[in-house]
Amino acid sequence: MELTGAEILVRCLQDEGVEYIFGYPGGAALHIYDALYKQEKVKHILARHEQGATHAADGYARSTTKPGVALVTSGPGVTNTVTGIATAYMDSIPLVVISGQVSTALIGNDAFQEVDTVGITRPCVKHNFLVKDVKDLAATIKKAFYIAQTGRPGPVLVDVPKDVTAQRCEYVYPKEVQMRSYHPVVKGHPGQIKRAAEMLLGAKRPMIYSGGGVIASEASRELTEFTRALGFPITNTLMGLGAYPATDPLFVGMLGMHGTYEANMAMHDCDVLLAVGARFDDRVTGEVKQFCPDARIIHIDIDPSSISKNVRVDVPIVGDVKNVLSDLSKAMKAAKKEPDKQALSVWWKRIDGWRKFDCLGFDRASSLIKPQYVLETLYRLTKGEAFVTSDVGQHQMWAAQFYKFDKPRRWINSGGLGTMGFGLPAAMGVQFAHPKDTVVCVTGEASIQMCIQELSTCRQYDLPIKIVNLNNRYMGMVRQWQEFFYESRYSHSYMDALPDFQKLAEAYGHVGMRIEKPADVEGALIECLKLKDRLVFMDFITDQNENVYPMVAAGKGHHEMHVSPSQARAMEDRELA
Repeated sequence: MELTGAEILVRCLQDEGVEYIFGYPGGAALHIYDALYKQEKVKHILARHEQGATHAADGYARSTTKPGVALVTSGPGVTNTVTGIATAYMDSIPLVVISGQVSTALIGNDAFQEVDTVGITRPCVKHNFLVKDVKDLAATIKKAFYIAQTGRPGPVLVDVPKDVTAQRCEYVYPKEVQMRSYHPVVKGHPGQIKRAAEMLLGAKRPMIYSGGGVIASEASRELTEFTRALGFPITNTLMGLGAYPATDPLFVGMLGMHGTYEANMAMHDCDVLLAVGARFDDRVTGEVKQFCPDARIIHIDIDPSSISKNVRVDVPIVGDVKNVLSDLSKAMKAAKKEPDKQALSVWWKRIDGWRKFDCLGFDRASSLIKPQYVLETLYRLTKGEAFVTSDVGQHQMWAAQFYKFDKPRRWINSGGLGTMGFGLPAAMGVQFAHPKDTVVCVTGEASIQMCIQELSTCRQYDLPIKIVNLNNRYMGMVRQWQEFFYESRYSHSYMDALPDFQKLAEAYGHVGMRIEKPADVEGALIECLKLKDRLVFMDFITDQNENVYPMVAAGKGHHEMHVSPSQARAMEDRELA
C-alpha cells in the first residue's frame, strides 16, 4: 500500500515511539498536519511560538531518556527555531526538528517563506538533511533519530519540501541504520584505562569533576558507586547537577564561575583530576593558565574533539562514560592497591576547612526578600523531588546553589548558550513527560517575558506548572557585572514598565500571586504547591542589590574568587586569628 510523504513521516514517528511533537503549523507543513489529524498515537502540542516549541521539545528530552521532536513550517517558522536548536546543540540534547520547505521546483527562487534551512542551521546542528525524494524519507527519519541519540547527542534537522509530503511510495521503515562515516566509539582504550587507574590510586589530593555527559550516558549510578568506593571529593558542573547526589558528604558543590569556595579551591589545589563527561568550558576553567596548575588530568568523553580542546590532558579516554567508568572500576580492583588513606584524610581536612567559610551565606534578617531564601524554602517544601527548570541569570545560579539535586534529569537549564526565555517552554515539555510530578520554573522578570506567550499553551493543555519569578526589576546578572566591572554604570539593565504579573497570569486564566515580605514567602509557597491542578505564577519582589557569590571574574583563577563583603570580613578575621 502506498502512502503520501506526510503519512510516511507520521508513521515514522509512530514507529519511533514518539509520544509528543511540539509545533506550529504553516503552509509548507500543512500536508504533515493533515496526516497528524488523521491519527491519534502521536499527540501534537500547539506552542505559541516556534522557539517555545523547540524549547518544550528540549525540556521533554532533558527530563527523559527520549529525544524531543518539533515540527515547524518554512521561512520564519524555521528561523524562529534556531535559538532553540542552538540551545540543544550547546548542551548536547537529542532533538529531531522537522521543518516544512517550499516545493523542490521553487528552492533557490526566493519563493514565499523560503530560506536556506540547511545552510542556516548547519553551524548549530549535529547533522541536517534536505529530503528531495519521498523514497528517501523513511530512511532519513531513521538516520535522524539514530544520529540525535548516539555518540554525543545533539539536534538533527530534517527539511521536507511540500511536494515531497504529497508524493507517494511504499512505506518501509528500516529496522537498523548503517552509516559508513558515523561510528561513535563507546568502549575506552584498555591501556589508557589502566594508566588512569594507576594515576588515581597514586593521588594525594584527588578530585572528580563530572558534567552533563554523565547524565546523557545514564551513568549516575556508576559515577556514584565509583566515587563512594574511593572516598574522593566530587564536584558537578552546572549541566551535571544531579549526576551525583548533592546531599552526599563527598559532594563539595558546583564548581566554576559561581561554584562553591570549597569546590573551586579543591580544583585549584588537586594533584590528580578525573574529568568525566565534561568539556572544560570557560565558565568552569576560569583563566586556563591557572586551571588546576599542579594536577595531572584524566579526561573521559565520548566526543574525541572535546579532549584537549581547551585544556591539555595527560590521559585521554574516548568512550561512553557508563562503559568507561565500569571498566575503570574493574581496573582499579585488578591493581590490588588501595588509595593513600592517610593522604586522603589530610586532603579532606583541608576541604572541610574551606567548607567552614559558608560561602553561600546570606542576610537572613533582611526586611527584603532574599532570592536565596525563596529557593532554600522551595527545596525544603518540595523535599528536593521537583523538576526545576530555569531561565538564565542570577536566578539560575541561585537555583543551582540552593536547590540540592540528588537525582539526574531534575535540573533543566540552558547551560552553554545561556538562553533567556528557555524556562517556561522547557517546563511545558517536562510537565508533559511527567504529568503527575511537580514542575517548577525559576525565572526573572526579564527572562520570563521572552516567551511569556506560552502561558496560553499552558492554559490550553491545563499544565499545572509553578512559576517562581524572582523579580528585582533588573536584568540581574547584567546589573551585577556592571556593578563589579563598569563602576556601577547600569546601562539599560533596569527593567522599567513591567506588567503586573499577578494580573497578567490571571488574564491567561491562571492563578497569580504577588509576595513582598519575607514572612509571607513560606506560606505563599505552601499555598502554591497545594494547587496541584493549576498553574501558579508567583511574583516575588526581591532585594534589587543582591549579588551571586562566590564569583570568579573573567581572567582569574579558581582561587581568586569574589565573595560577599560579609564573607570576606569573616575570612580575614579567621586568617588573623
